[in-house]
Amino acid sequence: MPAKPRYRAWFESFNNPEERYELDEVVYSDSQGGLLQVCHDTKELAKTPADEWKRLFEERSHRNVWPHGSGVWGKKEWVLPELHSENVVSMYEGNTNLFWAERYGRELGLEDLWIKLCGNTHTGSFKDLGMTVLVSMVKELRARGKPVRAVACASTGDTSAALAAYAAAADIPAIVFLPRGRISTAQLIQPIANGAVVFAIDSDFDGCMEIVRRLAEREGVYLANSMNSLRIEGQKTVGIEVVQQFDWEVPDWVVIPGGNLGNVSALAKGFDMMLELGLIARAPRILCAQAAQANPLYLSYQRDFEVFEAVAARPTLASAIQIGNPVSWPKAVAALRRYDGVVEQATESELIEEAARADRTGLFNCPHTGVALAALRKCVAAGTIHKSDRVVVISTAHGLKFVDSKVRYHNMEIEGVIASQPNPQIELPADYDQVRERMLREIELRFGDGGSGGGGGG
Repeated sequence: MPAKPRYRAWFESFNNPEERYELDEVVYSDSQGGLLQVCHDTKELAKTPADEWKRLFEERSHRNVWPHGSGVWGKKEWVLPELHSENVVSMYEGNTNLFWAERYGRELGLEDLWIKLCGNTHTGSFKDLGMTVLVSMVKELRARGKPVRAVACASTGDTSAALAAYAAAADIPAIVFLPRGRISTAQLIQPIANGAVVFAIDSDFDGCMEIVRRLAEREGVYLANSMNSLRIEGQKTVGIEVVQQFDWEVPDWVVIPGGNLGNVSALAKGFDMMLELGLIARAPRILCAQAAQANPLYLSYQRDFEVFEAVAARPTLASAIQIGNPVSWPKAVAALRRYDGVVEQATESELIEEAARADRTGLFNCPHTGVALAALRKCVAAGTIHKSDRVVVISTAHGLKFVDSKVRYHNMEIEGVIASQPNPQIELPADYDQVRERMLREIELRFGDGGSGGGGGG
């Protein structure tokens, strides 16, 4: 009887492959202060044929056999192969919908546009995918007697929500640091409701990040930000999942909003593994989209990535990517070079208008998805992305977490933005004739003959 495969993974220096650490070591950077990455024994993984991996992933998808029904843990051998299943902390994240944006695509001039709705998950953002991995590893560390007092993160909102929820499920103390007054109410209440210790700091994300890094070094708390490469292992499954949803066909383009830039390298890593293990034969191109108010990667791209300089991030409606000194920029640049990548930016007016246009076609976008869609529009107009290309936009969070900006847009209250298609509520007295007259007028104004469909009473 053949021996059971022993799949392994470890931390490895991004700059020096000879420098390695076990995954149960509390370490976030290499000996020179550089980034780490999780590496897998792909020679062992390659002993299983590509078709067998596809069959296994399909068989587990949307099932309730613990923990494989999760979109992340259904690929456990590619994520944390040596983690004990009883220490997995999962809310069956992943397996999110690919929305066929047919009508919106036509308006952009695209025939095959899809939106990967990563916000349709437990805490409403893609951050769940990485946090299930990180918190599961912390649970395993504590089970092994490692001295982890709490898990902590700096956040612009979504990371704190994911950390608080998963830590609460695992009964692990969570501490979050948020820039005071710079995140939405919906984002703020999530970690509060889940029992995390919430600090509102008079600083931006980068200032919060500096505090939490020092605490992780000195006080025995485990760092949960994306410089901890465990999170990338969960986020990389988005790329694998997209290809799986297309029956293992690769899209031509993947469009990703970029803030701290972990997601760019994460999706590229998922494609890297599929290429190396023979599940796919080609790679997509990547478009990274940044808000113009926080655009260090875009500025570096303009100089062919020869120089990368942090910027002072200015306030943006896309608050979750208001980051001027992204931790993961070296990995993101390497990924964009491998995947013939492009970086584009969107102004405040462009991102909120594009989100509103897409919402009119049945979506309900967060402002960060608006950044991605605005960048996509520019690349289609420039001819970089062609009409026949299959394009997948990564929607990073649910629009319900950002209703404040939508309300302000439709009430025409955003400074510096002249809303092109506001849709405020119409207030009328309870008078049938007035209501009828206004209704008919609105149907004619908005839809013309398109509102004269048939149908009976209901």
